[in-house]
Amino acid sequence: MCGIVGYIGYRDAYPVLIKGLHRLEYRGYDSAGVALLTDDDKMNVYKEKGKVSNLEALAATKDTSGHIGIAHTRWATHGEPSMVNAHPHVSQNGKLALVHNGIIENYASLKTFLEEKGYTFKGSTDTEVLVQLIEFIQDEYHKNLREAVSAALRRVTGAYAIAVLDTDSPDRIVVARKSSPLVVGIGEDHKEFFLASDALPIVEYTNQMVYLNDGEVATLKVGEKMEIYNLDNEEIDPKVKEVDINLDSLEKGGYNHFMLKEIHDQPRCIADCMRGRLLAGEKKIVLSAVEQHKDRLLRAKRFIIVACGTSWHAGLIGRQMIEQWCEIPVEVEYASEFRYRKPVIQSDDVVIAISQSGETADTLAAFELAHKKGALCFGIVNVVGSSIARASDTGIYTHVGPEIGVASTKAFTGQVTVLTLFALALARELGSIPHTEYEKYVAELSRIPAKMEKVLEQAGKIKDISRTFTYATNALYMGRGFNYPVALEGALKLKEISYIHAEGYPAAEMKHGPIALVDENMPVIFVATHHQLYKKILSNIQEVKARNGRIVAVVTEGDEAVRALSEATIEVPATLPAVAPLLSVLPLQLMAYYVAVFKGLNVDQPRNLAKSVTVE
Repeated sequence: MCGIVGYIGYRDAYPVLIKGLHRLEYRGYDSAGVALLTDDDKMNVYKEKGKVSNLEALAATKDTSGHIGIAHTRWATHGEPSMVNAHPHVSQNGKLALVHNGIIENYASLKTFLEEKGYTFKGSTDTEVLVQLIEFIQDEYHKNLREAVSAALRRVTGAYAIAVLDTDSPDRIVVARKSSPLVVGIGEDHKEFFLASDALPIVEYTNQMVYLNDGEVATLKVGEKMEIYNLDNEEIDPKVKEVDINLDSLEKGGYNHFMLKEIHDQPRCIADCMRGRLLAGEKKIVLSAVEQHKDRLLRAKRFIIVACGTSWHAGLIGRQMIEQWCEIPVEVEYASEFRYRKPVIQSDDVVIAISQSGETADTLAAFELAHKKGALCFGIVNVVGSSIARASDTGIYTHVGPEIGVASTKAFTGQVTVLTLFALALARELGSIPHTEYEKYVAELSRIPAKMEKVLEQAGKIKDISRTFTYATNALYMGRGFNYPVALEGALKLKEISYIHAEGYPAAEMKHGPIALVDENMPVIFVATHHQLYKKILSNIQEVKARNGRIVAVVTEGDEAVRALSEATIEVPATLPAVAPLLSVLPLQLMAYYVAVFKGLNVDQPRNLAKSVTVE
C-alpha cells in the first residue's frame, strides 16, 4: 500500500526522490519522508504528516544535498498517521534509516525482545521495530549491512519491501522483498541505480529493470553489478527486463484529474487491449494463452475466478460469458475469503486471478494456494512483471497503460474486454458457440471503441445530471444480467470518491428489502439497456416510480419507455448483451466523478484508500 523509492548515483538524489514520491502517491498519502546521505556521510531525515507537497514545503529550507537517498509515502497500517510514525525510521544509534511497505506480523514479540535489550521506541509502527532489529544484529554479531538485513528478515513473519541506508556503509543501498513489490532500475554501466515499489517513478530514467523475488536481498553500489542473495546466503544472478511505459500516461494531459483522463482514455485503451488479438478482417480471435495451454483449458471442469474490488465485479461478468459460451461452471470468489476457507481445488480446475496491479496481496495468496493444489493458474493483470504475472502458468495482460487514479476505471473495462476475448476464443476451441454468434461478437467488439467515444461525448449532460445528486447521502444502483455487476461497480465508484453510501443490487432483489429505503429523496440508478431481461427491469423501474423514487437510468439509444418513467436518462449505443457493460459503465464512472468534483473532494486520492493493496 505504501510507496518506496530510492536512488544512488551521480545525480542529486532529492529531486529524483521527490518526483518519485509524487508518482507513487496513489499508493498512500497519510505522510511522507526522505532520508539523504550527504557527501560527508551525514544522515538527514525529513518527515511530515499529509501529502508529499507537505514534505516538500518542510524540506525547502533544509539541506537536501547528497547522491544517495530513500523516500516513502505512507498508507497507515500500524500506528496512526503522524510525523513520528512516518518513514524513514532511524535506528537508535542514528546510523540506519529504513523505508518499508508491508506488515511485520510478529512485530510485538520482536519489540518486547528489543526492549529487554535496552531499545526504546518513538512511535507505534512495525517498521521501527525492524530497523532496530537490524541495528541490534549488526552490533551483537558484527555483521555487515546486507548480512544484518538478511539475519533480521529470517526472524520476521509478514510482508515487506524495504530499503536501508547505513552511515557506516555510505556507498550502498540494501533492499529486500517478500510479498510486497520492489523493482530496481539499472542505469548505464551501473553508474546509478533506482528503486521503487513499481516501475512508474523510474521508467523515465531507465527501462532496464530487475524485479526482486520473494526472499531476495540486493546490494546496490555505484559502478558495480547489482548483487542479489537469498535468505540462505546463496547468490542469484539478476534477471534484467526491458520495460516499455508511455511517459505521456503519467501526466494528466490537460485534464483536471487523472481519473477523468483515464475515463476518456478508455476507447484508445480498449483498442490497444484488442490489438493483435481481435482480427476483425479475419473474423477471429487469437490468444497465445489459449493456444499454448489448449489441452488443459479444454479439459477444465471448472473455472474459479479470484479477485477483489473492481476486479471482482469484472469477474462476475466473466462468469456469465464463460458459462454462456463455454458451458463450463464458474465460481467467482473474493480472494480474501477464498484463501482462508480451505477451498476444494482440483488439478483439472483453472484458477483465474484478476488484478490491475498484479500485486493485490489476497489475490496473490489465493493464486499461490491454487498453484500448490495443481490447478492451472491464469493471470489477468495490467502491470507487466508484477507478482501475479510472474506466478501465473499463463495469462493475458490488459495493456491499458498505467492507471494513476485510485478509483479504477480503464482497468475495469480492460479486464472485461480480456475476459470477453478469452471466453469467445475458448468457446470457439470447444465448439460450444455457434459460428454465427462468434463472428457477430467479433465484429461487434471491433466497433466498441467508437461506441465508447459516442457515450463520452455526453459528458456535459452527465455532468448536469450529477449536479442534482450531490445532496444525496444514500443511493441504490440496479441492474440485471450482464448489467448487474455494472450496478455494483457504479455504486463502488460513488462510494470511493464522493463518500456517499451506495449499494448495487440485482433489480429483482429490490423487493426483498432495499425497496423499503425508496422515497422522494432516494436516487435510484438503473442500468437498463436492452437485453433479454429488459421487460423485467422495466417493471422494477415502475415499482420505484410508484414510490416516488428519483430515477436516473442508463438506456439504449431511442428508449422511450424508460425515459417516460425517469427523472433523467443517459443513452448508450445499441450493442450485444455480453459487451453492454463496456458502454453502460461509462456514464456511472462519469457520474461518480462529477459528484465528487461538485462536492470539492480529492478525486484522485480519496481518503483512506490506496491504489495497490499489497497488505491483507
